[in-house]
Amino acid sequence: MSNTSQGAYVTLTVENGIGTICFFHPQSNSLPGALLSKLAEAITEAGNHSAVKVIVLKSEGEKTFCAGASFDELIAIEDKETGLAFFSGFAKVINACRKAPKFIIGRVQGKAVGGGVGIAAAVDYCFATQKAQVKLSELAVGIGPFVVGPAVQRKTGLSAFSQMSINATVFYSAAWAKEKGLFTEVFDTAEEMDAAVSALAATLCQSSPEAMQMLKSIFWEGTENWDTLLVERAGMSGELVLSDFTRQAIHQFKKK
Repeated sequence: MSNTSQGAYVTLTVENGIGTICFFHPQSNSLPGALLSKLAEAITEAGNHSAVKVIVLKSEGEKTFCAGASFDELIAIEDKETGLAFFSGFAKVINACRKAPKFIIGRVQGKAVGGGVGIAAAVDYCFATQKAQVKLSELAVGIGPFVVGPAVQRKTGLSAFSQMSINATVFYSAAWAKEKGLFTEVFDTAEEMDAAVSALAATLCQSSPEAMQMLKSIFWEGTENWDTLLVERAGMSGELVLSDFTRQAIHQFKKK
């Protein structure tokens, strides 16, 4: 287990060939920089773990899968370097998912916002419940979904990505996300979803590791430049977050 501040944590457990990564933050599973680093490290560790055949990525709690960036940390950014470092945390998580030589199954039990949508897009096979609405809210606070954009666009296409990015105050339903390719299956209850996650993970544990690794590399063809691209995108957000518009918008969001 890797603990961070305020009771937040990331855990990696390995059982029967399944490496389960779980993250939690008491503020709706939002992601401050320390938690992002731990999450990226856990994904990399699971990918390199000899006993892990498949990875399951999930969050704790029932209501929210991931609320995205930590507003407390965003509002504290005072220079471009700090902004770049913070948004690079999301880049590290997405790239860790991309580079892990094993399939990652996502479990999305509730709302996903901003970076949370990016994480859902970065897994290889994503299960969700009907409560798993998605929103790219970045434009509403004066920035944009720059870092998560390549991952979301890769799954949903440019049209759906631009729709979410432009109409940034709207939650889109889990059924919409499934139609656009972000989610592979949507269930009425978390129990039904968990049964499906377990069944697929167990099946993949019996599959050829070499074949799965080769398939994953094919699925991610064309993303070889993301180590550079996502950091460049992080710089865009890191610069915009310093604007008066963004600071005022974040303060307004925190009051809600």
